[in-house]
Amino acid sequence: MTTRPPSRGGSGRKGAGTGRGAPPGRSPRPGKPGAFRRPDRERTGPRTSALDAAQRAAQGRGDAAAKHAPWRPGQEASDREAGPQDGFETMTEAPRRAPRTRAERPAPAGPAPARRPGAASRETAPAPEGPTRREQRAAASATLASGVQTLTVEEDEAGMRIDRFLTTRFPQLPFTRVQSIVRKGELRVDGKRAKPNDRLEPGMSVRVPPLKLEAQGERPRSAAKDATDADFIRSLILYEDAEMMILNKPFGLAVQGGSGTVRHVDGLLEALTGKDGQKPRLVHRLDKDTAGCLIVAKTRLAAATLAKSFRSRSARKVYWALTAGVPRVAQGRISTYLAKEEPTDADARMRVAKHGDEGAAHALTYYAMVDNAAQKLSWLSLKPVTGRTHQLRAHAAHIGHPIVGDPKYFSIENWELPGGIQNRLHLLARRIVIPHPRTGQPVDVTAPLPPHMAQSWNLLGFDASRYDPIVEAPEA
Repeated sequence: MTTRPPSRGGSGRKGAGTGRGAPPGRSPRPGKPGAFRRPDRERTGPRTSALDAAQRAAQGRGDAAAKHAPWRPGQEASDREAGPQDGFETMTEAPRRAPRTRAERPAPAGPAPARRPGAASRETAPAPEGPTRREQRAAASATLASGVQTLTVEEDEAGMRIDRFLTTRFPQLPFTRVQSIVRKGELRVDGKRAKPNDRLEPGMSVRVPPLKLEAQGERPRSAAKDATDADFIRSLILYEDAEMMILNKPFGLAVQGGSGTVRHVDGLLEALTGKDGQKPRLVHRLDKDTAGCLIVAKTRLAAATLAKSFRSRSARKVYWALTAGVPRVAQGRISTYLAKEEPTDADARMRVAKHGDEGAAHALTYYAMVDNAAQKLSWLSLKPVTGRTHQLRAHAAHIGHPIVGDPKYFSIENWELPGGIQNRLHLLARRIVIPHPRTGQPVDVTAPLPPHMAQSWNLLGFDASRYDPIVEAPEA
């Protein structure tokens, strides 16, 4: 017996009106008018798109606004009835929303259709706020392709210099590279070029060019080395509390890393990183061969507050130096403009410049002679008001009395180093007084003479406890 296949659009046969035959053993779904066809459906064949499906579903429940935007989530009934002009939103009027999920669509009127056997219930979490996944993927792709990053300045980074902001965000980036990025104008702050000493404010946008960073974390830190470094740093502490500490930096130890510099204070501070991930932060710098007081902040807030104290000149600093010759004026004031001889070199020699010269900055120092030895050597106490690179060394050379052991600025011809005195820079950050970052009360710390300067003081008969007249010098 030959069975004739059901014809499309016919009647009186099994599956009539459906546009296709019903599968064997399948009964019509309850709750639907007719056997397999809804009378209000004019189309036949598969649903061609999600839009068509949404429109048909909306028409089935009497939604007159289905032809506008039936997939928009969170739209109220009053908005749906408002028509296309009142119901549509622009990107500036409302945030972009994620597509409506099946769980979020309102249920059609009437009895719920029976669930197919074995069908699992689908519960969808509410749509997240913020950028959609497509926008996030696009932003990530743009960053990956260009390498350009846009950073936002946080509250606890207020007042930071741009170069220190970069070294904080990218600790594996060499400081010379940081200065090069800023100097060449590759870094932009709110769309504008910036200088290394410009200060940042919360909310500013910092555009960072593609960076080639050294991989970190590939080699685990040695627990034994961390313990050794931590013990060494603790041995240098002159003052410490919960917010800050002041170290007695020894001669020859660099403060930050650079070309060929492996061991430095900034790296050693890694060993003191707390359980909360907070690493102590440098607040200011000393030259590699300058010994004495170096302030370190334990938190970002303390670092920002202490940096403001330096910037507002609330900090008082006193340096001791051994210089060649004896000044004719025992106490005086040195005021010049200083600029780098080689602007591209981070550690270049400073020269006395004129006002208006490129890169020239005003530098002010007060000095007082505490004692002298046979009119050949002088013990000078120096009080810098400004904080320029190599300021004290350049100023001492400018008045004709360079600091003993200075390889950059000591240029007196036919001058011989007295016997018993080491050829090392005789410059000490002797004392610092700075407001505490939390209480505002002054913290006053004094550093002892380093071994090579103590040897010279003993040889020349200088008494380190002698009255220092620099304390009476003006503050500006």
